[in-house]
Amino acid sequence: MKELEALLSRISDLVWGPPLLILLTGTHLFLTFRLRLIQRYLPLAIRLSFRREKEGTGDVSQFGALTTALAATIGTGNIVGVATAVAAGGPGAVLWMWLTGVFGIATKYAEALLSVHYRVRTATGEMAGGPMYALERGLKAKWLGQLFAILTAVAAFGIGCMVQANSISTLAHDTFQISPWLTGAVLTVLTAVVILGGITWIASVCEKLVPFMAVFYVLGCALLLVMEPGKILDSIKLIVSSAFSGQAAVGGFLGAGMREAMRFGVARGLFSNESGLGSAPIVAAAAQTKNPVRQALVSSTGTFWDTVVVCAMTGLVLVNSGDWTKGLSGAALTKSAFSEIPVVGPTVLTVGLLTFVFSTILGWSYYGEKAAEYLMGPRVIRPYRFLWVAAVMVGSVASLHAVWTFADIANGLMAIPNLISLIALSGVIVKSTDEYLWQGNLEKEEPLS
Repeated sequence: MKELEALLSRISDLVWGPPLLILLTGTHLFLTFRLRLIQRYLPLAIRLSFRREKEGTGDVSQFGALTTALAATIGTGNIVGVATAVAAGGPGAVLWMWLTGVFGIATKYAEALLSVHYRVRTATGEMAGGPMYALERGLKAKWLGQLFAILTAVAAFGIGCMVQANSISTLAHDTFQISPWLTGAVLTVLTAVVILGGITWIASVCEKLVPFMAVFYVLGCALLLVMEPGKILDSIKLIVSSAFSGQAAVGGFLGAGMREAMRFGVARGLFSNESGLGSAPIVAAAAQTKNPVRQALVSSTGTFWDTVVVCAMTGLVLVNSGDWTKGLSGAALTKSAFSEIPVVGPTVLTVGLLTFVFSTILGWSYYGEKAAEYLMGPRVIRPYRFLWVAAVMVGSVASLHAVWTFADIANGLMAIPNLISLIALSGVIVKSTDEYLWQGNLEKEEPLS
């Protein structure tokens, strides 16, 4: 088993190495340029995202689709992942993570647009879309669509289900001494109640859970910062300066150059917001929207909330605490930093992790289900949901190092066919943006093809 884990770890490092990071970052920059800095429409996108009324063909509201995508996106990467970046790349990694989110808005917009543009109505009457349909219908490359769907189904069970359940049970045991079997049983029942009802139930729960967890966590982080106000400005200056000059050794911190700050900041930012991975567009296709551009704008705000806001707040808290100089990393650094303020800090961290992880299980269940449906048809939906519920219990009580790494590999490989579709179909993205946004036709309805 140790040899297998070592092999998978080497493959994961290769998959998430410089070529994929360059391809993802390059796509962010390319689409930002081709779409004439689509980020400038963020205020409009945020206003549209809070509208919950039915505005076109689809299964859930635009807000429901956004919160379901955010449920899957906002997870342990926003807390523990940020700590990993700071520990390895220094405070400057926070700025590179933030910039990755800013430019990633264009990619999230583009993939959601294609997802809605190429979506179909299935035999069950529900909408289905995502990179697999864009690859099949847009590029006429069904085999690439099938490859993406296989990778998504694999990644979903690992990174979206079992390892998330394991995170909750481990946290509950370490913090409250609750048996993983009890945590697993409760989590399994809660998951079953929600996902067996399909996308409408998932979206309904996410509409309530995601705003609560995000606001609670951000306000909690703000409170932690306000309780030590004298350090905030110095922390911001340190983040900016070390992003371009590196950070000398401090305390137990070995020091990191600009290259490390950029590498780890970009890598964790991409992993956290999932822009370009192709997962979030799957639920964007279910949105009740008049045309692809409206939902694309709404979906693009997901990257803003995930990285530009939530990850940035986590990074500022970590740097402000000064604990990154003690040689700590990952969960240990996060726990230490949030424990600086008794009661408040640990509460913010515990509630944040519990809600972030549970919401990820809900969001990824839909991604995996739609990928399986694309491969095997509607008959697989109900068995898949029951299998997902069972996997939650397994994940809660099992050791999953190899599963996590294998799912990490599949998660990274998902990006390749998705990025191919984004670059090859960028003309379709620009044309649709011109027709509905730049010409002022956001209220115009696109017929379902």
